[in-house]
Amino acid sequence: MKSKNRKRLLLVASLFLFMLIAAGCSTSAVNSSSTGIWDHYIIYNFSRFLLWLADLFGGSYGWAIVAFTLIIRIIILPLTWWQSKSMLKQQEVAPEIQALQKKYAAKDTETQQKLREETQKLYAEAGVNPVVGCLPLVVQMPVLIALYQAIYRTAALKSGTFLWMELGKADPYFIMAILAAIFTFGTSYLTMLSQPTKNAASSAMLWVMPVMIFVMAMNIASAVSIYWVVTNAFSVAQTMVIQNPFKIRRDRAAKEQDKRDREKAIAKARKKATRKR
Repeated sequence: MKSKNRKRLLLVASLFLFMLIAAGCSTSAVNSSSTGIWDHYIIYNFSRFLLWLADLFGGSYGWAIVAFTLIIRIIILPLTWWQSKSMLKQQEVAPEIQALQKKYAAKDTETQQKLREETQKLYAEAGVNPVVGCLPLVVQMPVLIALYQAIYRTAALKSGTFLWMELGKADPYFIMAILAAIFTFGTSYLTMLSQPTKNAASSAMLWVMPVMIFVMAMNIASAVSIYWVVTNAFSVAQTMVIQNPFKIRRDRAAKEQDKRDREKAIAKARKKATRKR
């Protein structure tokens, strides 16, 4: 499950990168006079779209962000569906990958090259593309940065309120941070349930990611926290529909039982044939 761990590490690195980029971004107001591809065509249009959505929801900027998040998730749904199917295939060949890792455990260059070749061959035969797992994250990171800037660089959005929060400031009661952490844990836990094998690294990341999201959401604009809450809640629902771990576990258990039954029947038939001789 090394590629799964790489995906989680990429997510951690991306979140830190987001914080660094967000902290160093321009704070000047964005408007129709803004220049440059990023400011004029992306940030400004994000701002206009959020304001338009707010008008649809009676001037509620918070509900505009919720709607915006759902729209983004629906747009990338085909990509996440492809990711989920690839992950399922990857999980099924995980025991074989572990067997290869044990077979080619030596750290010399020749052995490690052989391990890579055998792993790539196995992935190709199973129709697995490890890179696919990172694509939804790669797509969402620019969106998250653009959302952050659109909020901070649009006066109406930055000073807008939603429930108990001022969208341009951190949630004073940390409720969004707690919800973001809970839904992050929920998504990771459901995904882990469907895995045929587990390791210490995966179990550690199950707890590390929610804690990181919680700490970041405590200090980031409430608007971004709302985005995290909605997108991770959507991920929980999406996982249950596309990659239901309980159904996967039942199906896998049924296949294993069928395999044992066949092996038992074969052994019984051989034993019977031996007696006749």
